[in-house]
Amino acid sequence: MDPFHFTEIPEFYHNRNGNDNVICAKLREQASATIFTQLLSEHQSLSSSSLSSIQSTGGKISILTFFRYVMRKIWLQQARVSLSFWDSSANGYLTRLDLENYIRQLIPTLTKLNNMDKSYYPFYICVATRKFFFILDPHKHNRIRIIDVLFSGLLDDLLELRNNGDGYDHNDSNNHQPHHHQQQQQQTTNTGNRNQSIIDNFNWFSAANTIRLYNMYIDLDDDHNGMISKLELRKFGNFNELFVEQLFDVCMTYNKEIDFKTFIDIILALENRKEIQSQHFFFTILDINHCHYLDDYVLRYFFKAIENQMRRQGQEPIRFDDFSNEIYDMIRPQKHSRRIYFDDLVASGHADTIISILIDFNGFYAYENRDSNIRLRNANNRPMSPMLNS
Repeated sequence: MDPFHFTEIPEFYHNRNGNDNVICAKLREQASATIFTQLLSEHQSLSSSSLSSIQSTGGKISILTFFRYVMRKIWLQQARVSLSFWDSSANGYLTRLDLENYIRQLIPTLTKLNNMDKSYYPFYICVATRKFFFILDPHKHNRIRIIDVLFSGLLDDLLELRNNGDGYDHNDSNNHQPHHHQQQQQQTTNTGNRNQSIIDNFNWFSAANTIRLYNMYIDLDDDHNGMISKLELRKFGNFNELFVEQLFDVCMTYNKEIDFKTFIDIILALENRKEIQSQHFFFTILDINHCHYLDDYVLRYFFKAIENQMRRQGQEPIRFDDFSNEIYDMIRPQKHSRRIYFDDLVASGHADTIISILIDFNGFYAYENRDSNIRLRNANNRPMSPMLNS
């Protein structure tokens, strides 16, 4: 008897027992009560706790909301598998070398980098990697968790470069892009290429940003030795010279000069002063006694440079007591009235202001002249009188 010959078609198309039904099992996994409640909260637009909001939605979620959730979860799973392939220690972490290798093999799939000269690739890999580690490894453990990479949003920004501006991913076989980014890309396409280029300029992982940072570094390197000295770095901004001294003492240097990698860390810290990672970076530098707090001794140390700067400009220096009291009043330390711990700095909500005052003369003058700046800003925003408009 021919084993492949049947007098009637077997009922293979019928669903099997519910416990063995793979589709049902997957559906139960994706649509648990906990997940439903979470999606319902999102669907109710920040009003999940109100009875009226629940009644208005009928206690239901839209198909689109659930679809976006499933797409996001699939993307996270695919991205996790892709990142785990480069996990050399197989323990759920990526070292700098692991992440560099991942980004290196990813570059050919990032269509928005197609016009970038290949000579910039090593700098691009450095710029991208330093961003991940600056945000996810502020305590310098030299490794980051894969799960943190996935939920940080940084990988989303990096993989956004796969879209070439026409709304489609031309590397679909390796597509790990989240659905909400696909929507953003379609909206961008509708607004034209001009808006697309503006968005790209704000993406740290764009080619334009790498070229910007490279040119900044080259412009500062007066002696063309590939390194930045203290004197060369001072050209970058109106820095407190004692801060620069401390910066070179804390950061890794080569013959008392910094390389491109350290320069990128400094730029990340300067351009993200409101972020806790940046605040931790600067707090470590400002903590000259390594006591894990800033006190009168530390404040007076940096105040000396401010005092000298004011004298050089023919201004009457302010009193240190006024200077320090103003800082303590903004911070309001909890453990000790004259000691600022890192938690105090973050909790105050003025960390970026305090940091700017201590490291940057421009930041100090901006705070000193804040009242006049506010009045000037209000005057510029004041509507013209009807008489002038007539």
